[in-house]
Amino acid sequence: MSNAEKYTQLIKTEAKRLGFLSCGISKAEFLEDEAPRLEKWLKENRHGEMRYMENHFDKRLDPTKLVEGSKSVVSLLYNYYPEKQQQSDTYKISKYAYGQDYHFVIKRKLKSLLNTLQEEIGEVHGRAFVDSAPVLDKAWAVRSGLGWMGKHSNVLTKSLGSFYFIAELIIDLELEYDTPVTDHCGSCTACIDACPTEAIVDPYVVDGSKCISYFTIELKDDLPSSYKGQFDDWMFGCDVCQDVCPWNKFSKSHNEPLFNPDGRLLNYDKQDWEEITEEVFQDIFRKSAVKRTKYTGLKRNIAFLKSKRED
Repeated sequence: MSNAEKYTQLIKTEAKRLGFLSCGISKAEFLEDEAPRLEKWLKENRHGEMRYMENHFDKRLDPTKLVEGSKSVVSLLYNYYPEKQQQSDTYKISKYAYGQDYHFVIKRKLKSLLNTLQEEIGEVHGRAFVDSAPVLDKAWAVRSGLGWMGKHSNVLTKSLGSFYFIAELIIDLELEYDTPVTDHCGSCTACIDACPTEAIVDPYVVDGSKCISYFTIELKDDLPSSYKGQFDDWMFGCDVCQDVCPWNKFSKSHNEPLFNPDGRLLNYDKQDWEEITEEVFQDIFRKSAVKRTKYTGLKRNIAFLKSKRED
């Protein structure tokens, strides 16, 4: 067995032990196919106020510019599909934000994986990424054979759908590389048809500046009145395109205790959310990704949704 095979086997075995759903590996090189797509998307201003998307264009497309001497991109999936969900008639939070902030939970696991490689192999240099640096994580997951890009621009797998986080370890080891899988969206347009704000402008192209997740999390200004009544009661994020996807009927609930929600999150009705105080907000979302929108942001979103009900 060559070193590349041996190290690849070690990484995939350890990833499974750490609780990752799956692990795929690609050669660290320039993403030639993604370059024109990203450039076009930015030129068409699909990123709205997310100006950070314009930064580090070269690093987004070439991991060797992000991590010097890198040879491989290890892509990993981590399940977040919850066993229990919010009651039906309430203001909704995207399922990925039910528990503790995934950035910290998964980053710890990636660092543990890197530490194991260093202990078992010796000097291994690399960096861990969890949706917090200029890395095109979906493109790498697809290239690594973990799934295909759905028409809603989320990565899909036949066995588990799309309710999982994507993370990367970019390292300076030569490894065995995986190959992409085929697209299984076929003629289905469920996600395109269901999007409340028509943000999926073409199959596989999402206009980020029209997405409910963008409005409720990224946008710091007032929410545009032209979208009143179109948010489908989402106060943080949006899962509509994933919820309607036929492949997500295969989703299985996660077994990560840190992703379990506060009971109030599951049981609050609309009035409870409308009356939430900053103290309670800080308590429920103490270690949650929801803190990104802050108390004032969540109250803004709730007021926007409430105003639709009162019109």
